[in-house]
Amino acid sequence: MSTLLSNRNEVITQTSELYQFMATGCKPRKRWRVGTEHEKFGFRKKDYTPIPYDGPDGIRALLEAMAQQFEWQIVYENNHPIALRQGAASITLEPGGQLELSGAPLRTIHETQQEINDHLSQLGRICREMDMAFLGAGVQPKWPMALIPWMPKERYRIMGEYLPTRGSLSLEMMTRTATVQANLDFSSEADMARKFRLSMALQPLVVALFANSPFCDGQPNGFLSYRSHIWHHTDPDRCGWLPFLFEGEFTFERYVDYALDVPMFFVYRQGAYLPAHGVPFRAFLAGRLPILPGEYPTIADWELHLSTLFPDVRLKTYLELRGADAGNSASLSALPALWKGLLYHKETLEAAWELVRHWTPEEREAIHRTVPKMALHTPLPNGKTMQHLAKTILQLAKSSLEHQDCRNHKGCNESIFLKPLELIANTGITPAEKLLHAFHGHWNHTIDPIFTEQEFESFYAEC
Repeated sequence: MSTLLSNRNEVITQTSELYQFMATGCKPRKRWRVGTEHEKFGFRKKDYTPIPYDGPDGIRALLEAMAQQFEWQIVYENNHPIALRQGAASITLEPGGQLELSGAPLRTIHETQQEINDHLSQLGRICREMDMAFLGAGVQPKWPMALIPWMPKERYRIMGEYLPTRGSLSLEMMTRTATVQANLDFSSEADMARKFRLSMALQPLVVALFANSPFCDGQPNGFLSYRSHIWHHTDPDRCGWLPFLFEGEFTFERYVDYALDVPMFFVYRQGAYLPAHGVPFRAFLAGRLPILPGEYPTIADWELHLSTLFPDVRLKTYLELRGADAGNSASLSALPALWKGLLYHKETLEAAWELVRHWTPEEREAIHRTVPKMALHTPLPNGKTMQHLAKTILQLAKSSLEHQDCRNHKGCNESIFLKPLELIANTGITPAEKLLHAFHGHWNHTIDPIFTEQEFESFYAEC
C-alpha cells in the first residue's frame, strides 16, 4: 500500500473536479508505461525471526545503510526513517516490516527486470553485512502476529484500530501478507473501462497462477493462496471485486461515486495523521468532516483516500492490478509481462474479454470464493477449469508480446518473462503446491527450509 504523500494542495468542492482529476491519467499510447511493485518479508538468518524496526540489525539500520551506500533519499516521519526515494522509484515499509519496492514506470519488461535485479543486488549487499535476508511468499509462513513487530507509522496505528471492526483477518492482512502488483496506463475513459473490466475479471486467474501462501504458523493452512482468503475478510467497504464494474457503462464518474462513499481512515494535516472515524469522503467534500469542520479537501486528500481503497483492481490516474501473491524473483517480472501482453494490444484485450464476458455475477462470486483453495483446479462456468483458461490467456499474452516486439540486447522479446507462468499452467502445479510437496517430503514437516529455498536472488530470463 502506498505511503508516500502527494503535495497537491488545490482545494476541491465539486465531484466534477474529481472526475477531471481521474481523467488526467489518460495518455497517448507512446507514453504508456508499466510499473511494478513487490513486497517481501525480512528475517534474521540465524533464527529466521522477523526483523524489528530498531537495533543494529533492524529495519531502520537497513534503510539508513541503503541511503548511505546507494544514494537513496530518506523519508522521515516523527524522526523515524520510513521510506527511501530515488527518482521515480521508492522503497517503503508495510505494517509488519514487509519491504516494498515501488518501481518507476518503465517502457519494457526488460527494464523492469533490470530494476528488480539492481534492487536485489543492493539489498543483498546490505543483508550480507547485517546477516539478514528476504523471503518471497504471499503470507508470512511461520511467525504468529504476536511476534511480528509493527512499524512506527501513524497511519498504520489508525488503520490497525479501525479495520478489525470491519474484518476478522484485517490485522493479518496488514502484518502477514505480501504481493506483487503491476500498474498500467490507459488512453481514454473507454480504454480505462475496457482494461479495468478485463483485469478485474481475470484477477482469480492471477490468484491461481501466483498462489504461494499455503502456510501460516508453521503449518499448512488449507489454502493455496491464503493471502487471497485474508483479503476476503479484511473490509467489505473497500475490498473485493466490485460487481458494479460489470453493470452497464463504466466511467470515471462511477468509480468516483464508489470512492466517495468508502469510509475514510484519516486525513493528513501539519505533519500528522488525524483519524476520520469512518466518515465517508463525500461528507468531507461537502465541508462536513467532524475533525475539520467547514474545511474542504485538497487533491492530496483525494489521492490519500484513493490509496486506502483495496479492490482487486484499483483506479488512480492509472490502473493497479493487485491480485497476486508475492513469490520468487522470476515471478516479479512475470506479472507485468502478463498484463502488458493482455492490456497493451487492442486485439488481444478483446479476445481475452470474449473468454470471460459472459460470466454472471453469481458465477464470478463463486470463482472468487473458490480459487484461494483450489487455484488452477477451480471449476469455471463452461465446464472447464482455471488451468484451461490459464493456458489460453497465456498464449494470447505471449502472441501479443511477440507482436509488440520489445527486444533486449540479446534480441529476445518480452514473452520470455512468461515462461515461469507457462510452466505452472502446463503442469497445473502452482508454487504453493510445490511448497506443500516439499513440506510433506524432504522438509520432513518443518517450515524452516522455506527461508533458504525461497530467499530472493537476482533473476535472468533466458531466450
